[in-house]
Formats: sequence, C-alpha cells, structure tokens
Amino acid sequence: MGLAIATSGIANAAQSTRHDVLALEDVFNLEYANQIDISDDGDTVYFVRNRMDIKSDRKFSNIWQVSTDNKQLQPVTSGVHQDFAPVLSPDGSRLAFISTRDGSAQLYVKWLNTGAVSKISNLTQSPSKPTWTPDGKSLVFSMFVPAKPNSPVSLPGKPEGAKWADPALFIDEVYYRADGAGYTKAGHNHLFRIAANGGNAVQLTSGDFDHGGSISFSDDGSTLYFSANRHSDHELKPINSEIYALELDTLSIRAITDRDGPDSQPQVSPNGRYLAYTGYDDKRTNYENTQLYIRDLESGETRSLTPDFDRAVAQIQWADDSRGLYFSYDSEGKTTIGYQPLRGEAKVITDKVGSVSFGRPYSGGDFDVSTEGDIAFTLADTQRPADVALTKRGEALRLTHLNEDALANKTLGKVEELWVKSSHDELDIQGWIVYPPHFDATKKYPLILEIHGGPVANYGPHFSAEAQLFAAQDNVVLYMNPRGSDSYGKDFAQTIHHNYPSNDYHDLMTGVDALVAKGFIDDTKLYVTGGSGGGVLTSWIVGHTDRFAAAVVAKPVINWFSFVLTADFYPFFADYWFPGKPWEHMQHYMERSPISYVGNVTTPTMLLTGEADYRTPISETEQFYQALQLQGVDTAMVRIPDASHGITKRPSNLMAKVAYILWWFEKHGEKQADK
Repeated sequence: MGLAIATSGIANAAQSTRHDVLALEDVFNLEYANQIDISDDGDTVYFVRNRMDIKSDRKFSNIWQVSTDNKQLQPVTSGVHQDFAPVLSPDGSRLAFISTRDGSAQLYVKWLNTGAVSKISNLTQSPSKPTWTPDGKSLVFSMFVPAKPNSPVSLPGKPEGAKWADPALFIDEVYYRADGAGYTKAGHNHLFRIAANGGNAVQLTSGDFDHGGSISFSDDGSTLYFSANRHSDHELKPINSEIYALELDTLSIRAITDRDGPDSQPQVSPNGRYLAYTGYDDKRTNYENTQLYIRDLESGETRSLTPDFDRAVAQIQWADDSRGLYFSYDSEGKTTIGYQPLRGEAKVITDKVGSVSFGRPYSGGDFDVSTEGDIAFTLADTQRPADVALTKRGEALRLTHLNEDALANKTLGKVEELWVKSSHDELDIQGWIVYPPHFDATKKYPLILEIHGGPVANYGPHFSAEAQLFAAQDNVVLYMNPRGSDSYGKDFAQTIHHNYPSNDYHDLMTGVDALVAKGFIDDTKLYVTGGSGGGVLTSWIVGHTDRFAAAVVAKPVINWFSFVLTADFYPFFADYWFPGKPWEHMQHYMERSPISYVGNVTTPTMLLTGEADYRTPISETEQFYQALQLQGVDTAMVRIPDASHGITKRPSNLMAKVAYILWWFEKHGEKQADK
C-alpha cells in the first residue's frame, strides 16, 4: 500500500491540470519515421513507421510507403512485431527486410507487384544490414557467428542426475561485455550471402574479426567492398578500420586503404570507376572531422573531396551520374544534406533533416536519393517527431503527418534559438529555450537546464518528448551545446580534449544567466539535469556552485579512474579521452572527476541510472550517492531495472525518468518556497 501511494504521488507530480498539454501517457501515442528508401523513379518512399505499444511497453515497427505525388500513405507490412531495414531490389520489383514476426529476426522478401511475402532465411542469429547483389539474385548481410567458449577447467566427479551450480565463466577477452547486450558470448560478426528466393546462407568472411556496416559491389558484382578492423591489435586499437575488397569467386580479401584511422562506408560509383568512403587520420584526439574520400579504382589515386570542410561527413550516397555525392553533416545543431561534386565547391540542399531520437533533441536522421536526384529524408520539427519529407530543387515537402492524431489537440512548448558569449572567453555558444505551452512573460517560471551527453554530440531544433513534458509542467527548459559539442567545427569540439569537464561549465552558466536576465525566471527555482556526459556536467556543476535548488544526475561518470576500468569500451576511453592510463596520470584523472568536489556539494541531488548500464556503470552512480550520504546532502538513487545506458528504450522507462525528475524538482521547489 505504501509503495502504491508513493508511486501515485510521483506520477501526479508530473501531470498537469490542463488537458491540452503533453502528459506522460501520451508517450505511447507518439510515432516516428526512419530508415528511408526511395524508388529510383522518385515516385514512392518506403520507410519504417515506429510506434509504441502500451500493452507490451515496447516499440513496434512496420514498413510503410508514401507516394511523392499525392502523398497517399499505405502499409507494406503489418503486425505487432518489428519489421525494419527495408531495401529495394535493383529493379525495384521487390523489397527485402528483416522481421521478428515468427519470434526471431529473419530475412523476408516482398514482391511489390503481387503483394506476396516470403521468409527466405532460417537463421540461428539475427541478421543485419541486408544488401542486394547487383543482379538481384542474392542478398548479403552480417550475422554473429558464435565460437566455442574457452573453458580451461572442467570439474570431475559430477554424478549422473546431480544438480550442481552453474559452471564458472572464464573470460580472457579484451571486450567481454557491451552496453545493451550484457556479457557477450564468444564469436564475431561475419558477412553472409543468401539467395533472394531462399536457401542456406553461405559465410563469406572468416577470422577473429568483426565484419559489418554498409557494403558495396563492383559494377559487375564480382567484388564486394566492406569496412572492418582486421589488424592484429584490433582489440586495443578499436577504431583503426580499413576498406577491404572481397573477391566473391575465391573469397580472397585485400586491403584497399592502409592508414592509422577509421575508414568506412564504401560506395562504388554507378559507373563503376570510383570508390567513395569516409574516414580521417587518427591523431588520438577526442574529435576529428570525418572526411569524404574517393579512390579511382583504375589508377589507385585517392583524394579527399572535403579537406577544408570544417564539419564531419556522416551518411554518403552517389549521384546517379557519378559526378558527385550527396552527404549529411551536422552544423549548428541542424542536420544538413549537401552535394559535393568531384570537382568544385559543395552546396547545401536542405538543413531540415530531423532526428529519429524523440526522447531528447539530438540531431541526426536518414535520407535516400532517387536516380532523378529527388531526396527523401526524415523531417526536422520542434513540434513533431520525425516525419517523411521530399526535397526537389531545394524545397522541402512534407509527405506524412504521423502524429496529428496524437498531437493536433495538444499545445506544445514553443522552441526558440538562443546565442550567448561564454563568460570564460566570449566564445559563441548556441542553445534553445522551450517555453511552457501557455507562457506569460509577466509571470515567473522555474528553469530546468537540461544537458546533452556525448560529450561530443549536439542538440538542435528537434522534437524532444522529455523537454516538452518538462515544459508542460510550467517550467522553462534550456538546452545548449557547450564547448566540446560537435557541429561547430574541429577547434570547438577539441577545446575539451584532455580537458573535460572544464570551461563548458562557464558556457552553461552563461546561458542560465541570460535567461534569468530576461525577467521571467524565478531564480530561487533553478534546476539542472543531464544524462551520460550531461550527468558528468550536472555532478560537476553541483560541486562548483550552490545556485541550483535541486539536481538530477542521470547515468553519470563520477570517477574517471574507475570509469576507464569498468566501462565496456575502455581501450578507447583510455587512449582518446586521457593522456594515458589511469595509474600513469592519477592527478589528471582525479582533477576532472566530480567525486573530487563532492565535499562542496550542498544541492539536493538525485541519481538515476539503468541497472544494466555498462557504458557508465551503475557503480559510478553508487559512488556519488554514498559520498553524498556521507556528506549529509539530501540525496536519493533511482535504479531502472534491466535498463542499459539508453534508459528510455521502453516507453514506461521514459515516463519514469521524467516523472522522477519532475517530482524531485517539485519537492525541492516547495522547500524553497517555505524558506
């Protein structure tokens, strides 16, 4: 009975008396589009339509199509399961996809003219990234191949029928657990080929290396290009990938690139002459701009098409005439599609690409290009999760309105751009304000500073369920891209190289000061929260100022020393985020660890982390919680069962996260009012 009362109180704290604003349970009504594939003639866009199921508390997805002419929307697949990774055959007559409809992830093909659907695989592991061969007769995909566990000890003397304890697990691999996957099984990902009409999958690659990601074929289909890290030290140098060519008749593999750095996304030009790919020279920094390269497959000449472009190239796709490539990149919080000719300057096509992560306002998105140059993409909108849009001659045309039934009668918070000059050094810092739905500038509102993770990542003018739910409770929300964020060039991102956290703190405080100066903020009700890198900065903030009435630190790193020795991707963190190993630079590690400043904390601080988080393990949260208890600071710890680093993969987890944060802030707002 007591638990039920407490839970009800948390939920009530996060609800509004108004019915026209976003409420927690509305999360289950939201949908978003991703995984775009446009037909060659540009007439039809296929995409994955994602929705939330309130009964199972899971995300389900089906494949839909929309006409670019009359915007007619119709399903390609249906059912309460996951259909994803749609890819059209070279002649456009069939659509391959992955589905969990029979209880496991398998490959399917749909004949678009007849509507017939066939399961073409019976795999023991989940496939990923299906790609058609040029002749349309086969599909190539990636799949995990288990290896025999290495167990050097077997216990003697077990009688027949005896029930002994489960055997001990022997681990001697560098990577033995992964966030979202738990403790990993022995084995590697390999490439396979399967006939499009069904049959047995044939393994194409071998060895103790992982093979995955995007692949591409030579124009005659005899050679397959892929990216992998097949170096002998691949475990300790995890991002040093190369482009490889695999001859399908002999299965021989040769390296196409050879440098210290990540090379990925191989794409052969439609005329078969060039190989495009992305990568950069690794300098062991926290950030480098990913460049777009092309290699002449006849001469071997290789050059960067973007040597002076101060942004990171993301997704790439050849134009049908092979004279240039379309590419996406983030700039000032917006995901943009550009066109880079083989000779000459790049041009901007659209900056309206929308994030497919609707919990927090991260940038990103999907796009695809027809042979005519029409570009289908996920559309950015601060008031709606990602829809499907089309651009012709630079004009963006919305093709879908997936959330009108859920949000048309809701009043959402207006999102406004903000620029400030950091109090530290006058560096230009960008942010966004989310106003309460019924904002009145003559009133005083609480302010919630919400900080992004990464730390090299960025927020932008995108829909955010969390920010809108905060605003719906009459809070002004501020989110920013402090120094170290990407989308502002290499120098901006590298200001935190071996120097995080540091002056990003001043950037955030400058933003808070700017909002307080506007006159509608109650400066006795300032709150701060953030997750992952945002959790780091939130815990750093409460160790350096007492101006906030309360804080919620989500999935943080508190102690860099222990983090590097417990996180899943530890070789990368030690090599790129720090000047060396923890025991070689103890002072450096601890000077940037929020735990070092816990003695200064007086702000009521709640911790919130998934119990299955292996990226920022919950032991980090426990350290700070226990330190705050020893300090006598008002604190609490919220543990999300079975949740990994993302926390909000299940809709109810997103609801719980928001509800607990709002409850904590409301609780301490009331205390401030009583003072």
